[in-house]
Amino acid sequence: MAIHTSRPTAHKDPRPKGQFVRWRGRSLLGYCFVAPLLLWLAATILYPLGSAVVLSLQNVQIIGTSGTFVGLENYLRLLSSHNFWQAFGRSMVWVLGNALLQTLAAFTAALILNQRFPGQRFARIWIILSWIVPTVVVVILWRWLLSSSGVLNYLLVWTGVWREPIGFFGTANAATLSVIAINSWRWFPFMAVTVLAALQSIPSDLNEAAAVDGANAQQRFWQITLPLLQPVLFVLGLVGTLLSFNVFDVIWLLTGGGPSNATTTLPVLIYETAFAQYRLSQAAAISVLSGLALLLFAALFIRFMSPPQEDEP
Repeated sequence: MAIHTSRPTAHKDPRPKGQFVRWRGRSLLGYCFVAPLLLWLAATILYPLGSAVVLSLQNVQIIGTSGTFVGLENYLRLLSSHNFWQAFGRSMVWVLGNALLQTLAAFTAALILNQRFPGQRFARIWIILSWIVPTVVVVILWRWLLSSSGVLNYLLVWTGVWREPIGFFGTANAATLSVIAINSWRWFPFMAVTVLAALQSIPSDLNEAAAVDGANAQQRFWQITLPLLQPVLFVLGLVGTLLSFNVFDVIWLLTGGGPSNATTTLPVLIYETAFAQYRLSQAAAISVLSGLALLLFAALFIRFMSPPQEDEP
């Protein structure tokens, strides 16, 4: 009895050989086009990051001075430092406060701007004004409005709402809330414009069909609008959190980290450690730990908050 055996056939590319060569050539050409950008990013990001890691393993105090290798001593000192963990906790409060306030304001503004009303185009253009104004101008404006002798306190006392001026930057809780509100006011237009663009991309036929079927505005928002906005909200949540965590200028110019270190987040602590306390290596260690925390957050956010992917046919 003859036994016939068949060799396993190798998987062949369904494309003709000439087409495969052209496709491979276009891919290599694309890599050549993006190579200069990748090299520039490596030079401007990887090199400073590596320098910070090397610096954090030394005991350099002032810029330009030499130091000796101390290993993980700076990291162990930070992990047992009460000031570091307090600044880390304030950074978490700062990020969550900005995320909630900016998201609420951006969604409200985007939904309003998506409606038809007189002056709609004018409002869509000028809503971005607070985002393009320089930070120094924003700080001067809000300090003038919120100071003890500023416009807002004058109006509150004049109308009888308060008997005496409020110290918006005088207490820990008031300063924290004030700085979060000012930073959210500055950045929410960027999110609002992005959400508005996503709203405009949703086909109107879906809402019209749902309305015909009897769905009210609230049901259409939760069942149609919000699910279709998930990819945009995912990107805004990731990028916005990373950017908010690293905000330094608004906090430093408004409060300098005070009062009593109430607004001293990790970026402010890095600056003070490096340029006020002259402990450059310890500041570099704080930067590395902050980068690792952000990297861990990004990995977890992508893992658990990614919108579901549609199956390709």
